[in-house]
Amino acid sequence: MMRVIPGLKTDASIAEAQRLVANSFRLAGIDSPDADARLLLGHALRLNRAQLLSQSDRLLEAREVEFVQALSARRLRHEPVARILGRKEFWDLTLHVSDAVLVPRPETETIVEEALDRIARDGRQREPLRILDIGTGSGALLLALLSELKNATGIGTDISMAAIEVALGNAERNKLISRARFVCCNLAGGLGGQFDLVVSNPPYIPRAEIATLEAEVREYDPLLALDGGADGLDFYRAIAREAPRLLTPGGHLIVELGFGQEGPVASLFETAGLTVAPARPDLAGIPRALGATKATKSRHD
Repeated sequence: MMRVIPGLKTDASIAEAQRLVANSFRLAGIDSPDADARLLLGHALRLNRAQLLSQSDRLLEAREVEFVQALSARRLRHEPVARILGRKEFWDLTLHVSDAVLVPRPETETIVEEALDRIARDGRQREPLRILDIGTGSGALLLALLSELKNATGIGTDISMAAIEVALGNAERNKLISRARFVCCNLAGGLGGQFDLVVSNPPYIPRAEIATLEAEVREYDPLLALDGGADGLDFYRAIAREAPRLLTPGGHLIVELGFGQEGPVASLFETAGLTVAPARPDLAGIPRALGATKATKSRHD
């Protein structure tokens, strides 16, 4: 097997292996080389962070070295660590991921924060709320919200049946399946009733920009979950059309935004008759979670 990590061979210690892998990642321009090396080594050896430290002097066997080399080769091809491990932490949940779904991003937690703040301001944390997650993917948004809102139930929709299967598995593993349902459909096609909270992380990359994205995204995230049409706004237009039908009076819609999209998306939602608030920024200061509310009485009442 090709040895992609120079110097990593049988009888290297765990500490030495971690240093060699991290150095190779650093030279390849990979972000967070030390953390990535630790995660991949821990996965290969089935050791957690504390065990890696306590066993740092242990020498690696030949088969362990081969496994570390194989995992490192994948990372050096810019395959995201979460895809190599098959899982990603999101909110307080561990979510399995496949090539059918986006890897949940830390910035997407901004949607959960905004939703929970709005529910808290309404004083409805303990009510039997109905939640809809449009384009659920791994189920990240819906399951994070259900984990916090103990009396809520929810539906996640996705056009990809493979994504629905991933979300179902995550609901089962996180013991939320009794309050979650998943439907394979386009947006919210065929769903009846109204929802107190609608969330979505829709595809929002302008089509021409997809080729310019970093390799971790461009080569490994599903195109269905990235392509937002010519201007990146196709799905926001569709959501704006559906929102008045889907929301209860006083219900909230919260969507993730791409860079520079706050103004155009806010305009779409206002045109649909919703009251829009300034977007909540993520940790990088980028407006990320745009919230809108349906009036408690329709204009025609």
